[in-house]
Amino acid sequence: MLNEQLKGILLKNKESFTDILGQEPAKQGIKSALLMNRHIIIVGAPGIGKTTLAKNIAKLLPDIDVNEGCSYNCTPKNPVCPTCKQKANHKTVKLNGAKRFVRIQGSPDLTVEDLLGDIDPIKALKFGPLSLEAFTPGKIFKANNGILFFDELNRCPEKLQNALLQVLEEGKATIGSYDVDFDIDFIFIGTMNPEDTSTEKLSDVLLDRFDMAYMNYPENISVEKKIVEMKGEKIANVSDEILNLIVYFVRLLRNDEKLEKKPSVRASIGLYERSQSNALLKGRKNVQFEDVKDVLVSVLSHRIRLKPSVRYLESIENYIKEQFHKNIESTKWQNHLEQEEEPGEYR
Repeated sequence: MLNEQLKGILLKNKESFTDILGQEPAKQGIKSALLMNRHIIIVGAPGIGKTTLAKNIAKLLPDIDVNEGCSYNCTPKNPVCPTCKQKANHKTVKLNGAKRFVRIQGSPDLTVEDLLGDIDPIKALKFGPLSLEAFTPGKIFKANNGILFFDELNRCPEKLQNALLQVLEEGKATIGSYDVDFDIDFIFIGTMNPEDTSTEKLSDVLLDRFDMAYMNYPENISVEKKIVEMKGEKIANVSDEILNLIVYFVRLLRNDEKLEKKPSVRASIGLYERSQSNALLKGRKNVQFEDVKDVLVSVLSHRIRLKPSVRYLESIENYIKEQFHKNIESTKWQNHLEQEEEPGEYR
């Protein structure tokens, strides 16, 4: 069983989720839920590592042998689909943990057939309309023996939620008058952004099938700096002082009471990367204060949103510039950075 494999790995390795820095309460909660074979929804704002954490869980899974060409990822010892059940000898291929990760992107136009599958009309003529051979599996079947990752679960329509509820509760999928009984083995991990207003309300009945894990922004400036250095591209030299400036300003905006949409770690990474490209375009190999200042609006203006009481009085572009001048330019930051060694020509 998939859960038994994962349970042994989680109990053996104390530091299982190495792709995510910090977030210890969320990691601990997810480990606890997985040990009890619970389905999980990770709740948090965009850009804090929800998808990375889910992929990290998949990477922990060991390699397995599956039947070649099978849409259900059937193993030789546990065939699920009609084809694998009828055929005794199969060629097998090795499937590692990362490839046992199946992603579904939640959206209002997602259909039940996308999730569960549909009847192939050509196969229906050949095998009969109610034959399992006529059924083309959806992504939930492709997640057999792996992780089914449903990103932004609360963006899917109510009809799809009901279909998912039946799968999680009864182990049965119904498409019109067509019933598909299946015995697939997967771990369901969903995500939700609680601040997104363009979403469907998840029913209490569906939510009752899950445990929640909550992720927040990086705990402190030190953790966020490490994330930026780990995830960001590096094509020029960024001093520790410049990196401090970038992360400090993003975290300052994140705590700004006048903002209703906060900048994620992607904003810090964006400033980090774009300031480097600015330096290169100016023929330098070291990032300077002006390189950061010049990309502020481009990187941040669409990643934050002012509250209604503020946005009608001031543009977001001017607000960013004012906050940078007030909290960075008019303080000791600029003077301190100007004392650095003059950068040389980029080679």
